[in-house]
Amino acid sequence: MTTAVLDRAPTPPPVSSPPGRAPRLYVLDGLRLICALAVAGYHFGDSWRLDGVRPPAYFLPDAAPVLIYGFLGVETFFLISGFVILMSGWGRTVREFAASRVARLYPAFWVCVLTTTAVSAVLPISGGLPFPPLPDGWGVLVNLTMLAEPLNTPLVDTVYWTLWIELRFYLIAACILAAKPTERGVKIFAAVWLAVTVVMPVFRGAALDEVVMSDFAPYFIAGITLFLLRRNRSDPWLWVLLLATWLVSLQRVYGRTLELKPGFEVPVWPAPVLLTGVYLLMLVIALGYTDRVRMRWLAIAGAISYPFYLLHPRIGYSVIRNVYEETNLPASILIGGTVLGLLAAAWLVHRFVERPLAPLIRGFVLDRRRL
Repeated sequence: MTTAVLDRAPTPPPVSSPPGRAPRLYVLDGLRLICALAVAGYHFGDSWRLDGVRPPAYFLPDAAPVLIYGFLGVETFFLISGFVILMSGWGRTVREFAASRVARLYPAFWVCVLTTTAVSAVLPISGGLPFPPLPDGWGVLVNLTMLAEPLNTPLVDTVYWTLWIELRFYLIAACILAAKPTERGVKIFAAVWLAVTVVMPVFRGAALDEVVMSDFAPYFIAGITLFLLRRNRSDPWLWVLLLATWLVSLQRVYGRTLELKPGFEVPVWPAPVLLTGVYLLMLVIALGYTDRVRMRWLAIAGAISYPFYLLHPRIGYSVIRNVYEETNLPASILIGGTVLGLLAAAWLVHRFVERPLAPLIRGFVLDRRRL
């Protein structure tokens, strides 16, 4: 697809949004929930991790060879973040950006940490499952800061490792916004970051890699590039940069797939094919071809994806195992019912925690009198 063809694409209609706010892209909301469900499928189908060689009857060993590729939901989350964070933060002050991020991340996170701790205490699980023991009370408090990983504190749930990566990207994004750069400046920064990402694996273990995040940086950089392409699709260097991020991403996902040791053969080729499809879909979204999609239920889907992602692993395993031991229900019913229950719980977190608390936290951060 040439830039000439893309330039002839119809200009997307304006999407209603508050003044100074980026338009809501409803397709991205739906994609977020798909990513969260893909990760859940990866976790709930991975009977290859559990209870030794023989897969337990309450998981899906036959589906595991397909569901295992759900790990790509994390890479897609990072790509979406690179795009959305720059788009929503563009033109904002660092304080406004920080307020929006704190209000979005922390209320649901606090509730999900405490809920996971409580459920895991009431319905404990053991026997080869991929969960370390719950941290003590102090460890749970440290988890509430979202800084448990850099503080060498055990995580309440395994998926929290991705939040430390997100926080580091937000810090990078805040620095970009603080510099009030031009689009050219962001493009140069993204290109330099990608170049450093390419060479950093040679210096594996270097302290600088804590900032560079070479394993996952290509996805954030691709998202930034897509944001710039949304603003100016005629810049050929942006297309070159997007191509470069895609190629580096393929190399990274190839390595990630090889690291999977499920006890059965995992073909590598579906992972780069699926990732390429994600890139193409994100390009279509970034260029405005889906802006006319305004189904309101997609906004709800996007809103519950975050609490669902936080709640699903440890609670899901606990519920599935304990219910199976009491009822011997088929795995498909157990897992399907658990996913539906977790989606309902995620909606409750969104409706009764995020919606009332987010404006209060945003106002607190923005109140200059508290300095």
